[in-house]
Amino acid sequence: MVSDPPPGKRIVVTGATGNVGTSVVTALSQDPEVGSVLGLARRRPKLWTEGVEWETVDLSQPESAGPLEDLLRGADAVVHLAWRFQPTHDPVVTWQTNVLGSIRVFEAAAEAGVPALVHASSVGAYSPGPKEEPGVDEQWPTHGWPDAAYCREKAYLERVLDTFELRHPQIRVVRMRPGFLFKETSASEQRRIFAGRYVPGGLLRPDLFPFVPDLEGLRFQVLHTDDAAEAYRLAVLQDVRGAFNLAADSVTDARQLAELLDARVVRVPRAVVRTALAAAWQAHAVPASPHLFDAVLRLPVLDCTRAHEVLGWRPAHTAAEALSAFLRGVRQGAGEDTAPLAGKRVG
Repeated sequence: MVSDPPPGKRIVVTGATGNVGTSVVTALSQDPEVGSVLGLARRRPKLWTEGVEWETVDLSQPESAGPLEDLLRGADAVVHLAWRFQPTHDPVVTWQTNVLGSIRVFEAAAEAGVPALVHASSVGAYSPGPKEEPGVDEQWPTHGWPDAAYCREKAYLERVLDTFELRHPQIRVVRMRPGFLFKETSASEQRRIFAGRYVPGGLLRPDLFPFVPDLEGLRFQVLHTDDAAEAYRLAVLQDVRGAFNLAADSVTDARQLAELLDARVVRVPRAVVRTALAAAWQAHAVPASPHLFDAVLRLPVLDCTRAHEVLGWRPAHTAAEALSAFLRGVRQGAGEDTAPLAGKRVG
């Protein structure tokens, strides 16, 4: 005898084992309107969350299209978070996962008849813009910073979704454009992605940071990952469409970073830092590329009014709290029981 499916909505989440994915599946699984959550990832996690099932799929592979359609069939919504940051020296590899893999998810959702698609875009999709508040709204151009693969890929997918929405008007498409997302248990993963696996997390101690460089353009927005997950939950369960900017209420700059690290602010020419970063990246000493550095210094400040008014969303954490959680996690080697978030101080 076939058992009846659990009551409530069925949600599928790609990239469910990463920084955002783990928070999103937790937020969805705890909502009484959600009956089941299916998390998709390249590697099955040891993590256990009540109400969440897991399946493995590699979106970079063309043969994943068929299994994807089967996995999405019957879902009330798909939340697409899967993203590959490295190798920064080989953008063809990241393009295969991030762009071609995303297109496979979009097409599978259409073929499977999924009524809602919530896509993880980014502040990195935006063209360079003003650094001062109140910031840019969701109508700001999304052409990215073309030299940075991350921004180029996010911007390209914005164009893909423009066409997708015209071809599939029956599908409710939501694009989330958050600032930088941090939480304590994502710290080890983010240290590996941007600083490298052999940089000890214990080095991020206040006594080892006597000053913070004040660079031209160093103004950016952050958000606690759990607050971003709450916005995703609201977008899944409400009848909303379009793009939403997501960020904490304050803008982070060198002064705020110095306060967190109990350090001084020292004005440093941007060219000096970029030259040093470029040399380290070319030598494969650090994974973060100088092109991403260029992009960060040009990202606009976001106006999140639409998320507040349409989604009814407000962040529960300040920017300082999100950054403090991240720094605490780096020092402690915090993580979760998934391959991307494995907690280690080094390695």
